[in-house]
Amino acid sequence: MAPAEAAPRARARSLRWLLLAWLLLPALALAVPRIGVLTMQPGEVFFERFGHDAIVVVDADGLATSYNFGFFDPAEPDFLPRFLRGEMMYYLVGLPLEEDLAPYRDSGRGVSVQWLDLEPGQARAVAAILAERSRPENARYRYDYFTSNCATQVRDVLDQALDGGLRAQLSARSRGNTYRSEAVRLARPAAWMWLGFDLGLGPYADRPLSRWEEAFVPMRLAESLREARNSQGRPLVLAEQEVLPHRIAPEPAEAPRRVWPWALAGLALAAAVLGLRRRPRLLAALAAPFWLGCGLLGLVLGYLWLGTAHQAGWANRNLWLLDPLCLGLLPGALALLRRQAPGRIFDVVLWTVPALALLGWILQWLSRSPQFNLPWVALLLPLHAALALALGRRKPA
Repeated sequence: MAPAEAAPRARARSLRWLLLAWLLLPALALAVPRIGVLTMQPGEVFFERFGHDAIVVVDADGLATSYNFGFFDPAEPDFLPRFLRGEMMYYLVGLPLEEDLAPYRDSGRGVSVQWLDLEPGQARAVAAILAERSRPENARYRYDYFTSNCATQVRDVLDQALDGGLRAQLSARSRGNTYRSEAVRLARPAAWMWLGFDLGLGPYADRPLSRWEEAFVPMRLAESLREARNSQGRPLVLAEQEVLPHRIAPEPAEAPRRVWPWALAGLALAAAVLGLRRRPRLLAALAAPFWLGCGLLGLVLGYLWLGTAHQAGWANRNLWLLDPLCLGLLPGALALLRRQAPGRIFDVVLWTVPALALLGWILQWLSRSPQFNLPWVALLLPLHAALALALGRRKPA
């Protein structure tokens, strides 16, 4: 690095640590631990998309320890089965602040800290809770993407020290966000990831969240902490500062989910299918991978519902659209490719698939817990119906 480039960075680093030292002076003077919430911005790797956070405790000697709830060990012999079943075990680790910040600095992810205005007893309680929980015999906890992750663990520790005061302030308020809207928004830069969330989440993910529940997203927790009050009625956040600058793409902004582009795509695909009805072999060649994909995805959705602890994936209405029955259409597609007539069962299944998709759409209007899957209905229902019209009751060509 050239001296002209190194000098501004050195000055910026010195200024940052002078500011940090100034913020630490009250903790040193009062011999009371100072508590801060670290918020790490989203990264570019798929498991970094939701951001991250931790609690930093600065003791009377000025030593800063970051308590991080985001550790797991993929080398554990049962890690993969637990991951698939939704029974992942994460654990809390306390490590020097600079050590915890190093990977975020290297990857360009921004980090900010919110220093909290807590009573001395509350600050000591936070420090004691974290010290006890980070002991090896207490560190592990059952992880859940939405209800028990790095952000909710931070939230719960603060609420425990505030005797339930944080939850009382956040539980009665809502911005209308849902687990689905937040997951799809944050996963948007990776198309496969947001599509997976949108297809894999059931009606549980579509209920409006309170600000308390919404805090499963670290950045949402930081927003709520800015508005929260301590037990004396003062703002809970005493000071906020940037620890590391964010040098990569920012957190995705909120955007409305419009149905009409999906409906246009569904109608266009249906028209294309009907346009090929006089070429059944070509249509069968195109339909076979579609049916295979629908059937396999349907089996995955069924497994999430019946074979795992992923509550957000239970009773998924997309099973009406991604029907495992589609796998039963593959022999008929193979027969058409061979210029043979499909069996009678082919016609039955071919019309059953769109009939069930239509039934699922109708039942949505009668459900007490509807699922936001109208875009997928608008895309896939016309396609299933068009394939039934084009390939049903015909002889091979």
